Amino acid sequence: MASKALDGLRVLVPRGGNWGESVAALLRDYSAVPVIAPLINFAPSENVPALANAFHELNDGQFDWIAVTSATTVDVLSVSGVKIPKNTKIAAVGESTAGALSLAGHQVDFVPELDNSGRGLVKEWPDRTPGLRVLTPQSNLADTTLPDGLGALGIDVVSVSAYSTVGVPVADHVRKDVASGRISAVLVSSGSVARQVAEQLAPLPETTIVACIGPRTAFDARAAGLTVHVIAEDRSSDSLVEALAEYVRR
Repeated sequence: MASKALDGLRVLVPRGGNWGESVAALLRDYSAVPVIAPLINFAPSENVPALANAFHELNDGQFDWIAVTSATTVDVLSVSGVKIPKNTKIAAVGESTAGALSLAGHQVDFVPELDNSGRGLVKEWPDRTPGLRVLTPQSNLADTTLPDGLGALGIDVVSVSAYSTVGVPVADHVRKDVASGRISAVLVSSGSVARQVAEQLAPLPETTIVACIGPRTAFDARAAGLTVHVIAEDRSSDSLVEALAEYVRR
């Protein structure tokens, strides 16, 4: 049943593609008015030979695990024609990434329960087999928490840049709508988005609600100088929209 919790609220959705469309649909279910305005986009890896070699070894069954931290990485795997062999287990950072992997035909073996982040993957890592070899393909802007943490466990980690994250200039009319307060809320789906919001749209009006997807993104948003009002409990679009609706209800 559709909720009226966000009745007429104009909400900035900072990414396009499947993610942006699915979040916009969720917002409409709450009677909000989504404004899709991508602030980031994804470009090919800066180190194509290293990525190609890693994927060759992955296809060849040379990794015991692959740790996937975003749906964009899933897209890169698909576009690159990677077939993850059955002897290679798959770890996903959260349910959204696990869902993207499942849709792409991959069986996910592990998702951290308590913390959907690189740190959470390390804390709850289920396999400490000596000589374990793990591939961690990430954004060029990703921090080293995951590979460093797994390395500290004695795991042989191969970390490669799977794609580059680049900023996208926002349209003038969107910038004006944010500045005037006509857009009442901004969804922040990653640290990269937080930095683009701060760079392109700050200072935000005091009345603008900033809603972040998970504690790690909230930390990055505050580090970028944003005031955070809403933090979703987990890194899923459903949780993000529900958290915003609950905040507005209160």
